[in-house]
Amino acid sequence: MKYALVSDIHANLEAFTTCLEQIEKESCDKIICLGDIVGYGANPRECIKLVRDYDMACIAGNHDFACIGKTNINYFNSYAKESTLWTRKVTTETDKEWLNSLPLVDYHEDFTVVHGTLYSPELFDYIQTTYDAYLSLQLLENQVCFLGHSHVPITFFQGEMISYTLHPEITLEDGVRALVNIGSIGQPRDDNPKASFATYDTETRKIKIHRVDYDVETAADKIRKAGLPEPLAERLKFGR
Repeated sequence: MKYALVSDIHANLEAFTTCLEQIEKESCDKIICLGDIVGYGANPRECIKLVRDYDMACIAGNHDFACIGKTNINYFNSYAKESTLWTRKVTTETDKEWLNSLPLVDYHEDFTVVHGTLYSPELFDYIQTTYDAYLSLQLLENQVCFLGHSHVPITFFQGEMISYTLHPEITLEDGVRALVNIGSIGQPRDDNPKASFATYDTETRKIKIHRVDYDVETAADKIRKAGLPEPLAERLKFGR
């Protein structure tokens, strides 16, 4: 099986549709979404529809649960809070019911998916250090876990010790477990504005992070026209 994995779409329709076009060229058997379909961007309903139309297996992100009141937005920064309140207004009850149905962790063939961490998936903590990675790797029931949330693609390995790589292509080796952050489609934060998604071939055990150019200006203009905070539009140009 060849899987495509997408995460942190954040209502960025331009980035999402461009990545889906690339995924079709990759001839993937199934697409899996790691959460945060909504939040920040101007097209939450359209992005939810695409996830459902493509019959993606999907888990919840913190912005998905914030949209339905299951995550406390008092801990969000002012831009995230404002975009959440706006998203609640423009999404339908059907959208919200579907978001409410999403699990926090899911299992596929020989891998696991979670939005934040395996040790506290409901709290949406970040994996940013080797110690953070260690805590989740101890709970990993198979060889690899794919995640998002930080919007920064990085892979942590557990062999004799915890290590990491920023290389976009890796091959899983026997006896080595891995946490693979696939980055963000809709709001990259690694100083690279290109949308990010991953593919995983379970036969060859090859994982690749793909970066894709998309129409940033249109996505940014939509944010402005929706009356959302200007920094949410501006940051798309810089991948921050």
